[in-house]
Amino acid sequence: MHAIRDALLQVKHRIRSTHRFYSQDLINNLFLHPYTKIDVVKDDLGVTRMTAARYLDALVADGVLEKRRIGRSNYYINTQLYAILTGDGMTDNGR
Repeated sequence: MHAIRDALLQVKHRIRSTHRFYSQDLINNLFLHPYTKIDVVKDDLGVTRMTAARYLDALVADGVLEKRRIGRSNYYINTQLYAILTGDGMTDNGR
């Protein structure tokens, strides 16, 4: 799908130019599923739980992800990927 590839490249360049914590493993994690969790990022990137939370919260603040609390867990949703996969206009920020 070209839309997914285009979204991946856009997010990759945005993170690379804006955040010091860019890594290909992070990009892969964000595009493997339409959502992620702190523990998944922690395990995939080999960072502490606090560092994974800081990365994800920074991406929420930057508008790359949307944070949703479901039960006792926080889920970080890749709104662009979610919209592509579902055809849903989940986000109002024009993506």
